[in-house]
Amino acid sequence: MKKLPIHIKIILGLVLGVLYAFASSAMGWNKFTINWIDPFGTIFIRLLKFIAVPLVMFSIISGISGLSNVSRLGKMGLKTLSLYMLTTVIAVGFGLLLVNTVKPGEMIDDDQRVKNRISYELWADENGIEEKDGISFLTDPKYAVIVREVANDSTRVISNANVEGHISNANNAKEAGPLQFIVEMVPENIILSISNNRLMLQVIFFAIFFGLTIALIPNEKSKAVVDFINSINEIFLKMVEMVMKVAPYFVFALLAGVIAKMADTPAEVFEIFKGLASYTLTLLAGLLFLIVIFYPLIVVTFVKGLTYKQFLRNISPAQFLAFSTSSSAATLPVTMECVEDNMGVSKNVASFVLPIGATVNMDGTSMLQGVAVVFMAQLHMIDLSMTQQLIIVFTATLASIGAAAVPSAGLIMMIIVLQSVGLNPAWIAIIFPVDRILDMFRTVVNVTGDATVSTLVAKSEGELDMEVAAKGLD
Repeated sequence: MKKLPIHIKIILGLVLGVLYAFASSAMGWNKFTINWIDPFGTIFIRLLKFIAVPLVMFSIISGISGLSNVSRLGKMGLKTLSLYMLTTVIAVGFGLLLVNTVKPGEMIDDDQRVKNRISYELWADENGIEEKDGISFLTDPKYAVIVREVANDSTRVISNANVEGHISNANNAKEAGPLQFIVEMVPENIILSISNNRLMLQVIFFAIFFGLTIALIPNEKSKAVVDFINSINEIFLKMVEMVMKVAPYFVFALLAGVIAKMADTPAEVFEIFKGLASYTLTLLAGLLFLIVIFYPLIVVTFVKGLTYKQFLRNISPAQFLAFSTSSSAATLPVTMECVEDNMGVSKNVASFVLPIGATVNMDGTSMLQGVAVVFMAQLHMIDLSMTQQLIIVFTATLASIGAAAVPSAGLIMMIIVLQSVGLNPAWIAIIFPVDRILDMFRTVVNVTGDATVSTLVAKSEGELDMEVAAKGLD
């Protein structure tokens, strides 16, 4: 067991965690699992998160302060943001192509879809919103009986405290000015920013500014500070190494807890997925396409000498950890380790590109916006036009920039996207049951995208060690 590579151990932890969770639910041990095993999964995420912020800060400062040519920073930043935006647009576009081809929302009973449509029209009338496709079931005599039935159904309005909270947060985000995103990047108090994982962009801004200032100061004046920062950075890297040694056990606890909280019996877990099977499988197909085809294909096309297998093998520990934690921020320390030690990306590039990616690169979450919104429209017999779907691409891409790198941040983004095309934001409750599991796959996409962009940027900057990349985890 000790001789197995870390990514194999993490896979074993994942599999055993899932198997234990189903056995736990079948044997009635869920309460024990939630009380005595799940807390270790929570501890694992907390360990990674408290390491992530200082590691990001000191890594960026260390990397930028060591730049001999400061002008390279702007060039590298432009490449980084352009690549992240491009991959996001492609992810949303492919998701829309997939959902329009498969049409998962049309796979349920037509009678139920008619009721859904009428419920939507009643909601639109109540809120003064015009039906997006110009069709009215409310005024069609053949649906008169169903209209009365739906109108008298007191349960037709989805009301849920979590939904209302997400809608409130989304409305606040929408009301912000066009430059609010830039304003939010600048910290008022760096200590408060460091203490809040949701303010990672402010930490990145401070670290870039601080590192840039050091680079502009003569070496004899900055040497003591640089040595101190490099030493602190090495300490946090050692912390990551120590945590990773016990990661398989924590991953076991994390997966066991996640599934135990979903349902009390295996049958209930399967029932949750059965109801949303068409949506779940469609989105999974899109996410897996990005993970195993799109990203590796880009890397092997532009990085000659690196094979498809080597790329996936080198970043696999970060991918499996991302699946377990559902948080690209919590996975960031391990992603940095994989990209630097296995892929051969220089510390200067990795410490700059990856923290930005963990904050602004949400390809998996953005694909969710496209697939889920069109799925819910199909579920309600609403035919979204090409223009409306282009609005989804645009809105999902922009919303992804400000999404927090934490579990289920995509739900707030989805509300903004739903509202952008005049659909009911409360519909996010429809996909709640499967969101947690799908969130795990979306995070793998986000982390793989981060590793891809950092590799491409390093290659373009001449800071990719192909010898290290070829050796990788061997």
